[in-house]
Amino acid sequence: MTQPSVDQAYLAKRQLRKGTAGWMLLAGLGVSYVISGDFAGWNFGIAEAGWGGFAIAACLMALMYLALVLSLAEMSAAIPAAGGGYSFARQAMGPAGGYLTGLAVLIEYALAPAAIVIFIGAAVESLLGINGPLVYLIFYAVFIGIHLAGVGEALKVMMVISGLAVFAIIATAVALIGNFDAANLFDIAPTDAAGASTFIPFGWYGIWAALPFGMWLFLAVEGVPLAAEEAKDPARDMPKGIIGAMLFLLFTALLVVVLLAGAAGAEMIGQSGVPLVDALNAAGNPMLATLVNVLGLAGLIASFFSIIYGYSRLVFALSRAGYIPKALSLTSERKVPYLALIVPGVFGFLVSLSGEGDLMLGMAVVGATISYALMALSHIMLRVKQPDLLRPYKTPGGIVTSGIALVLSLVALTGVYAFDPRAFNYTIVLFIAGAAYYFLYSKNHLVAKTAEEEFALVSASPEELDEDELPPTPTPADAAKL
Repeated sequence: MTQPSVDQAYLAKRQLRKGTAGWMLLAGLGVSYVISGDFAGWNFGIAEAGWGGFAIAACLMALMYLALVLSLAEMSAAIPAAGGGYSFARQAMGPAGGYLTGLAVLIEYALAPAAIVIFIGAAVESLLGINGPLVYLIFYAVFIGIHLAGVGEALKVMMVISGLAVFAIIATAVALIGNFDAANLFDIAPTDAAGASTFIPFGWYGIWAALPFGMWLFLAVEGVPLAAEEAKDPARDMPKGIIGAMLFLLFTALLVVVLLAGAAGAEMIGQSGVPLVDALNAAGNPMLATLVNVLGLAGLIASFFSIIYGYSRLVFALSRAGYIPKALSLTSERKVPYLALIVPGVFGFLVSLSGEGDLMLGMAVVGATISYALMALSHIMLRVKQPDLLRPYKTPGGIVTSGIALVLSLVALTGVYAFDPRAFNYTIVLFIAGAAYYFLYSKNHLVAKTAEEEFALVSASPEELDEDELPPTPTPADAAKL
């Protein structure tokens, strides 16, 4: 085996447990990332655009995510590395493009759990009467602790929690079918906005402002490739897992968007903090509404839990490559990147103390749309620059598909500005600061000089490393030495 120019002892301290997740677990991970978005948040898009306007916005975002997922399926099978979009972009656009893509994803994944834990606090308060920093701390500590136990254990717990959330959505849909009335979808009176009608009562601007809410039905499904190094057979499992997750999420999105407003009225659902619960109460199902209210907490926990997994693998990959402090990629005896779990968790907890969940979600959406554009561009560039790259799965439609994802992601980015300029501006400032860190410092401290060299390192199994250079299992004290 040709030895890379990086000391193998460095890599030996930074190994994930390979072969842990099959395609079903990966699909479950994708659903878990997103499922909380079905319970609340998306419906505020109806308040911005009316049901018809939101339906248009949601369809556009569904098309964007489907095109993106098909592009990611190809790249994740060809480049099965824990960095996901970062790894694809580095191979396509070099170290700077890789870092900027990873930075955008990191903004999304670091802020989203902080926002979700605030919503979890509100749900706990409605059920138990307690809320605030102690609740946030308990949830961060417990679920980071489960991740520290090992990836196999964590993903199985995640599947159970996600299953409860999915049950709540399907039970709600079954209960509401008999109450569906198409007239309820259009009970918002048209305004005098440009293009307004009974179908789109707030006109064309409303559709634009509703785009971020359409994204909440699918936000973070792109995180499935972050588990690539832990998949049993990445070439087969990654495409099946991420596409399977996306198809299921399209199904659940259709259920909640159509049936809730159709049963309880678009105007009421557009104002609701708990749309599934309020729709069931309006339809005369109070007992099921109480159960769904409890299981809605499971949906929030599922997304909170899985996005913690996602940020840890991204931080691990960026750290191992030298973009951010190398200590963050140390792994434990269970092959878990413990500092990549703990350090962003501490950051997220501190941010959650602001209590501004809506602002953080808005910022997460800005980071997401930037990363989508860069990932779609990576697919196009890889097709052009590396046509002979081994692709176990090929995206239907090729660069036309990724081109659709690229255009719609840029449109979605402007939609965040239409809805919340503050979130847009704050995120751009954060992105510029992160970019400055790379160009002023970390670009001179990368571990591997090229994407090919880094991938060679990632692909090496522990058995291929020089046994004489394998160090003892690292401890937290080792972090200070690296």
